[in-house]
Amino acid sequence: MTVKSLAIIGTGIMGMGIAQIAAQAGIQVLLFDAKAGAATQGRRALQATLEKLAAKGKFTDEQLQSTLSNLTVIEDIAKIAEVDVVIEAIVENLEIKQQLFKQLESIVPAETILATNTSSLAVTAIASDCEHPKRVAGFHFFNPVPLMKIVEVIPGLSTDHRVVETLTDLAKRMGHLGVVAKDTPGFIVNHGGRAYGTEALKILGEGIASFEDIDRILREGAGFRMGPFELLDLTGIDVSHPVMESIYNQYYFEPRYRPHPLTRQMLEGKKLGRKVGEGFYHYENGQKITADTPQQSSLETSVSKVGSDVSNITVWIGADLVEDKKQLVAHLNANSINIDDSDKPNPDSLALLAIYGEDTTNAAIRYQVNPQQAVAIDMLTDLSKHRTLMPSIVTEDKFVTQAYALFGRNNKFGNSLNEGSDGASLITESTGFVAQRVVAMVINLGCDMAMQGIASPEDIDNAVKLGLGYPYGPISWGDELGAERILLILERIYGLTGDPRYRPSPWLQRRAKLGISLFTQQSNCQC
Repeated sequence: MTVKSLAIIGTGIMGMGIAQIAAQAGIQVLLFDAKAGAATQGRRALQATLEKLAAKGKFTDEQLQSTLSNLTVIEDIAKIAEVDVVIEAIVENLEIKQQLFKQLESIVPAETILATNTSSLAVTAIASDCEHPKRVAGFHFFNPVPLMKIVEVIPGLSTDHRVVETLTDLAKRMGHLGVVAKDTPGFIVNHGGRAYGTEALKILGEGIASFEDIDRILREGAGFRMGPFELLDLTGIDVSHPVMESIYNQYYFEPRYRPHPLTRQMLEGKKLGRKVGEGFYHYENGQKITADTPQQSSLETSVSKVGSDVSNITVWIGADLVEDKKQLVAHLNANSINIDDSDKPNPDSLALLAIYGEDTTNAAIRYQVNPQQAVAIDMLTDLSKHRTLMPSIVTEDKFVTQAYALFGRNNKFGNSLNEGSDGASLITESTGFVAQRVVAMVINLGCDMAMQGIASPEDIDNAVKLGLGYPYGPISWGDELGAERILLILERIYGLTGDPRYRPSPWLQRRAKLGISLFTQQSNCQC
């Protein structure tokens, strides 16, 4: 079916965003809101926005007038009777949505598609009281709709496949990618986003690093647009924490989604983030206030004592991967640093360990080196932008200072550091580095979603990247970094901690061991 007309029920920010892209695609759009005057107000606000965009040359006056002519306000909901699709974008309340859908069924014919923009409620539950549940589906957009080029198409248990096809085609006409998701808690995007914040909160709760350093590592080293604590402040703890609890509860306390007590405490203490001027960070006039940490100042003072001449430092390298050792050797040679090539490090050598999924103490024991000489470095991140160093609990100060002198500055790793960044973070001992833990959890969760059949690997990948702004989708990220490396991180963390949140997904395990892409699906079994 080709959609020629649709109705939007609920003309708030989301409803008007959907109305905009539909009208721009040449579809006749009826606007209805139960609140008197709200639809008219929504249309006026959208017209003002579109006129500003036209004035900036984003589109022609002819395109502006064409879009506006496709937007019609109605005060009587019965006037939607002839539309092809109805999209509901009202309050996120199951009972109210169920009542609305029963009302809609009394107005429109049986072939009209009824779509819900729900972000957290089960489509099957919304359709449960409908006479024709087969024509009900989820059509979940993201804010701001015109810029977020992704929409989840969610069939309920009774939804006809033709409804899914029609909505997917409609999304494409409106300039968006429609991804089909199983009717499970969080669908794709809100489900796939559970690893980022929850693992960062766990790392913070373990005292591994400050929230500022965690944000810096993940932003500069791993390539996320925003650190997890910057994101929590922007979204609002009053929004984020209930979603964390909801998905955790709906999945019957699956350890992968376990929330952290800190955000519950912040919620109760009304430290909600940017909107109130205080969350993890403090804000003045909406701008984040930053300050150097005492750790950075102390380290810079110690490094200054070493002086600019680091040629008296000797480094012994232990690396889990051959390519990591080659990269470190090249860096040290470029900076004229002495390399200790003996089987075991000399007593005065810095023992530099490039490890995965392990703390420095256990790695030092595995490499049979003195933990007092050992400092580990994370090779998962982009070293040209940020380095993370982790001494053991007994590493001597002189070796910590030497490691920071070598890697805490830009040196020959490139000159792309963000202004004001020292290029390195020093963390306390952790079973796996900050970026290793967070990125591995993001990838593992994407793999587990693929195994559950929540969506195809391609749709999971596209939805998470577009919906959350990650540098990669979780499946392609696993391929980029190497599935074997991600599996190594998770297996070691799981083995050392015993925490089931880190258990590797069978989807990841099998493909890593076979050396094939994480996108690979089994094609020889029509189950």
